[in-house]
Amino acid sequence: MAVRGRKSAASTEITITSSMEVVQRPLPPSELTPEQSDEWCAVVDRMPADWFPRETQALLTQYCRHVVAARRIAQLISKAEKAKAFDVDAYDKLLKMQEREGRAISSLSTRMRITQQATVRAEQARKPGQIIAPWEEDGEEDD
Repeated sequence: MAVRGRKSAASTEITITSSMEVVQRPLPPSELTPEQSDEWCAVVDRMPADWFPRETQALLTQYCRHVVAARRIAQLISKAEKAKAFDVDAYDKLLKMQEREGRAISSLSTRMRITQQATVRAEQARKPGQIIAPWEEDGEEDD
């Protein structure tokens, strides 16, 4: 027989059953270097456990490779800037490599939705006290 009257807040909450599945965070692939594996773990630990299903893990693998390569290139640029004999052509080549890695990182991170642009809505990004344009909604409804 059904219970009459309002339902209590406790009865409307989600109940945990034994059929709930625990989602394990993906482990870094064995082909990654230790530094790339560290990057993998840092990204995976930052996102919800189910954020990287099997079909996106190849993208994450490449992302980690590009991040580590970008670090290496940054180290080479720093070394070139401090060198006694400054080679403009080599420096220019390193800057082009850095840009290429940056584009790859940006593209992959956007596709995996791990960038701020992909995870923050414009309304949430607005800072307190920021001026709102007159045509933007100010929270009041006109009837």
